[in-house]
Amino acid sequence: MPQPAEETWKDDVRDTRFDEGCETVLGLGEVGEDQAGLVGGKGAHLGALSRLDGVRVPDGFCVTTDAFRRVMAAAPEVDALLDRLAGTDPDDRQAVQALSAELRRAVEGAVIPDGLAADITGAVARLGEGAAYAVRSSATAEDLPTASFAGQQDTYLNVVGPAAVLRHVSRCWASLFTERAVIYRRRNGIDDRTVRMAVVVQRMVLPDASGVLFTADPVTGHRRTATVDAGFGLGEALVSGLVNPDVFTVRDDAVVARTIAVKQRAVHALPGGGTREVTVEPRQQERPALTDAQVVELVQLGRRIEDRFGCPQDIEWCLTDDGFRIVQSRPITTLFPVPVPVPVPVPVPDPVPEAVERRTPSVYVSVGHQQMMTDAMKPLGWSMWQRTAMVPMHEAGGRLFVDVTPRLASPASRAALLDVMGKGDPLVRDALETVLERDEFELPVPDAGDAGPVGPPAGGAPEASVTEADPAIVTELVERSETSVAALERDIRTKSGPELFDFLAEAFEEHKRVLSDPLSIRAIMAGMEATWWLNEKLGEWLGEKNAADALTLSAPGNITSEMGLDLLDVADAIRPYPEVVAFLTDVQDDAHGDGFLDGLVKLPGGSAAREAIDTYLRRYGMRCVAEIDIARPRWSERPATLVPLILDNIRNFGPGAAERRFEQGRLRALRTEQDVLARLRALPDGERKAEATKRMIDQVRAFAGYREYPKYGIVCRYFLYKQALLEEAGRLVRDGVLDEREDVFHLTFQELEDVVRSRRADPRLIARRKEAFRSYEALTPPRVLTSDGEAVNGAYRRDDVPAGALAGLAVSTGSVEGRARVILDLADAELAEGDILVTRFTDPSWSPLFLGVAGLVTEVGGLMTHGAVIAREYGLPAVVGVDQATRLIRDGQRIRVHGTDGYVEILG
Repeated sequence: MPQPAEETWKDDVRDTRFDEGCETVLGLGEVGEDQAGLVGGKGAHLGALSRLDGVRVPDGFCVTTDAFRRVMAAAPEVDALLDRLAGTDPDDRQAVQALSAELRRAVEGAVIPDGLAADITGAVARLGEGAAYAVRSSATAEDLPTASFAGQQDTYLNVVGPAAVLRHVSRCWASLFTERAVIYRRRNGIDDRTVRMAVVVQRMVLPDASGVLFTADPVTGHRRTATVDAGFGLGEALVSGLVNPDVFTVRDDAVVARTIAVKQRAVHALPGGGTREVTVEPRQQERPALTDAQVVELVQLGRRIEDRFGCPQDIEWCLTDDGFRIVQSRPITTLFPVPVPVPVPVPVPDPVPEAVERRTPSVYVSVGHQQMMTDAMKPLGWSMWQRTAMVPMHEAGGRLFVDVTPRLASPASRAALLDVMGKGDPLVRDALETVLERDEFELPVPDAGDAGPVGPPAGGAPEASVTEADPAIVTELVERSETSVAALERDIRTKSGPELFDFLAEAFEEHKRVLSDPLSIRAIMAGMEATWWLNEKLGEWLGEKNAADALTLSAPGNITSEMGLDLLDVADAIRPYPEVVAFLTDVQDDAHGDGFLDGLVKLPGGSAAREAIDTYLRRYGMRCVAEIDIARPRWSERPATLVPLILDNIRNFGPGAAERRFEQGRLRALRTEQDVLARLRALPDGERKAEATKRMIDQVRAFAGYREYPKYGIVCRYFLYKQALLEEAGRLVRDGVLDEREDVFHLTFQELEDVVRSRRADPRLIARRKEAFRSYEALTPPRVLTSDGEAVNGAYRRDDVPAGALAGLAVSTGSVEGRARVILDLADAELAEGDILVTRFTDPSWSPLFLGVAGLVTEVGGLMTHGAVIAREYGLPAVVGVDQATRLIRDGQRIRVHGTDGYVEILG
């Protein structure tokens, strides 16, 4: 159902007189938590806190957003300046700075009508005309669960007298347009016109000490750990950086760590108004601002506030002779959300001491780091992945996690899990080991039948009975998958409404049956095990590092590498037609160029070009960046996404490059095989070693390429699901149930099914989901997450990396030096010959880009993930799992990638 448009000042055509229906001033006790639109985030929180038992909030009142909006509506110069600001390039800092300054002057100069002035001064009189006040901004886009806006608007302390309060109310209004606030709003996608400002006026607290309490560790995210920053006098000394605070760490009602700073300065209030810096007496400078008992009392108070608001809080506090006062509380918006914890029984002594409670956190591993897609997914995306996955998955922050706590329980399954994780991503293994080493972590009792995950062979060649090196096995598996997908495509076309969801329940079971095909799993494992065996044994016998890399070049049947090579063939079909190339160059620069295919046929050679692109899309059009999220637009839906890649291929390669590159890789692999076998035969017991190695080479050649096919089959099925669900969404839009088709992406699969069956949707839920998704996009998911909220990312513990180099995982041998191109979005890729691609992660959709680069560096990845497999397939030196690579390496810097040893040097 359509939602009313968000009101802006320009929309306000009401009389600007402050009539009886206009709420201009409300006491904090009158303010409800649901009134953020009227009193801003800070005011709403303080109103709720003022009614919370045991929490003391200084008396005060709010000057509402209704008052602000009406004052602004009567100031046309403000409206004109906002028009100019809206038309300013967000990256033009100088223009934004100048317009922000003009806006602040205009707002401060706006006349406060007599009625409003009387309301404010009357409220001051009721609290005490001679008292001192804190006058604080409270914007509607402030202290939100998804964006705190902390410090973006202004606060004024120790304001004395009604006239001064009025003046500082105007200054708070004007602070809505500080340069930092304007830029912050733009980064969070918030329109300047939709934000309104309330002002909180409170009796001033003149504290002995003040500071900030975080009810969860703001660095690690640990929810049971609180931190307290404390200093003498007003909190302004801490906020401004005038002094270092005392820092206390509290867990389970006990101070577990403390750092006492030397506090030489403090900020105190002046009798006539304002503040000043003072020197702390030398004998007091090293005295803690709080006792341990006071710290614990404060944290207990914070836990009560956290329970009230339902999430960890960033709390500003003051301490006077008669106890703590809370002057602000806002959500901590930088924490990664926590999956719903799974209770795990833990053995305890009998009898259990009354004061002892044993609790073991659950441990979750990121799915996104295994799937090479760490971006946030929309609810339909992650909920469908949950339904089609082979293991239970838990959502947090738009990402999925697997609870590995049960597998950590028994020594056998724990060792196997750590081994598999270490081969995939050493940082995940290190993060798990870091958690296991904690004193607080006590392993649950394993189930008697828990065998844990299957791990790689401990030593020796895998048994031939696992899977013979027979290419016919892969052919059979591909045919099975294609038959299943064809049946899905045929049957799903006839389904709609509730019948579609009944059908999808069966389709998801078939989906999982295909994924769990024992023959498919054995084929995948055969290729992986042969790779591990070759690397281990050839390292032992010949001193070769990552020897399997060269032996897997141009492995047959790799659908992902074929996708890149086939795009070279598309370039070959277009290259002879200059008018088509010119047309595509224009399409590349057009953000709305997805209708370009129809225009091609009007050009000489255009029909041949379109047929080449259409043929490519028929095979690969279901793919896209971050393809595990069903909400992402596919290449078939936005074919213009391919145009820059096609043009790069035309510029950087000659005709026949696909066949030539594949053949070069195949011949190099063959030469490497012959060389390795000859060197092995020269060793003691060489014939046996050569025979075993030949068998493993045949096995890796037969099955390494198939490693990519199951993902292709999944994405083929997902595209068919998506098409059916979007058709259903179109019917919901036509019936007035939804505003637009894409709203379905913000519903879980179950919620969408309920909407289809009931023909009713909740637009408020969809709006909340959209807001939550925007906030999740800004978060970085950890590799490992505990049910206590602790984010653990692991570290490389190596002594073979040169000083200043960035450590990572070696996944494709060789060394290359070149210009780093830091690319976060495939659409922004502009590469020249010899460039090295540096990005967060790559999935199969990035593979066509690999043809034009000399090396690869990613933040996420493992030995057998897509980027690593294709880098080896194309012979590119590659290092993955380089933490913060896209931040530490600047675009355009020269770097050297050591793909054999697993590190990256920044050369300048």
